Amino acid sequence: MLPFLQNIGPTEVIIIAVVLVILFGGKKIPEFGRGLGEVAKTFKQALQGQSKDK
Repeated sequence: MLPFLQNIGPTEVIIIAVVLVILFGGKKIPEFGRGLGEVAKTFKQALQGQSKDK
């Protein structure tokens, strides 16, 4: 895991979540999460395909 993420506690996570809701609104956050999940899935599949080629 990234070293700077080890010092983030529950209070910071809540503050970040509130800021995201204020900035993007409640309707955009699920869309953003879905898109991020698709990107992660595609990236993972690409890595697996690349490792099989070697």
